[in-house]
Amino acid sequence: MPSWNIHIAHVERLLREEGADALGVADVNAFLFGNFVPDVYVGYMVPSPSFRIDYKLTHLALREHIPLPRYDDFWRFYVERQDHVSDLVRGAWAHLVADHVYNAHTRAYLASVGVKPGERARVGKQADFALFGRTLDISMVPHVDDALVAQCVDFPMYSIAEKDVLAAVEVARDIVEQNRAEHVTGEPIYQLLSAEFFETARKEAHDTIVSGLKALC
Repeated sequence: MPSWNIHIAHVERLLREEGADALGVADVNAFLFGNFVPDVYVGYMVPSPSFRIDYKLTHLALREHIPLPRYDDFWRFYVERQDHVSDLVRGAWAHLVADHVYNAHTRAYLASVGVKPGERARVGKQADFALFGRTLDISMVPHVDDALVAQCVDFPMYSIAEKDVLAAVEVARDIVEQNRAEHVTGEPIYQLLSAEFFETARKEAHDTIVSGLKALC
């Protein structure tokens, strides 16, 4: 559910508060791009990808209302069992953590206020996440270099073509520029969720990512 502006904000916070060295990240550019990787081939973020892979496969999730990506399974298969864990893989894992945490909190919050799955929940939560994303001050955009392309080709779940890497970088650049142009200051008025909801989910996602990455160091 978090869009790329939220994922970028998480990367910037990780680097600002923890630092790349403390997290075991050698290639910040690849780590940043890794935070987009699970969305590259699902068909709704990157226009005209070389092929499509179903969300339930890219995110290791069941196809259900507000799915919960299984970042722990990703860790077992593509982190623990690898001789070398690239920064791209670390970023992809961080993406799944954020998606899982925000989605789990969304499920619980909507249930607590009596909002059942349906059109109202879908429209309201999407609008609230979009609004929250525009409150974030982000600036980082990945760039395509040989190291990034190599890590994308070697991504253990599926190879990512250079053509799609270039397209995804352009999408990320557009998102950062749009966030700057449409930046929201002050406390926004949400339809279903709340500022407290986003702060709680954001902190849990951050702390979970920090704990996992430091465990690899």
